[in-house]
Amino acid sequence: MNAIHHIAIICSDKEAALHFYHELLGFPIIRENYRPERDDWKVDLQMGDCELELFIMKDRPARVTNPEAYGLRHLAFTVSEIEKTVAELAAKGISCEPIRRDAYTGKPMTFFHDPDGLPLEIHE
Repeated sequence: MNAIHHIAIICSDKEAALHFYHELLGFPIIRENYRPERDDWKVDLQMGDCELELFIMKDRPARVTNPEAYGLRHLAFTVSEIEKTVAELAAKGISCEPIRRDAYTGKPMTFFHDPDGLPLEIHE
């Protein structure tokens, strides 16, 4: 295995998900498909060298947050200047936790959440 091809996220609201991931975070849309046999949408976004797949589905259970469940814990994005990125997110109405240092790498990092509560990290 050489690299991550895509990461899939289940979202509850297409408009909110596209506003957040495409408009606010800036990931370009590659393709957008309605799947009538499942009555859901699959939207693929470009995220650097990999893709972010958004599955917009109705009536899914809410994400378990505390205690944490097995599976994906969070999704982390690399940024070059964390303070600048936090300020850009704040200007778009996205609040982040206070910036702190990763205990192992010493690099600055922080978390924010998508519209469905998925934890997202930015890491310098």
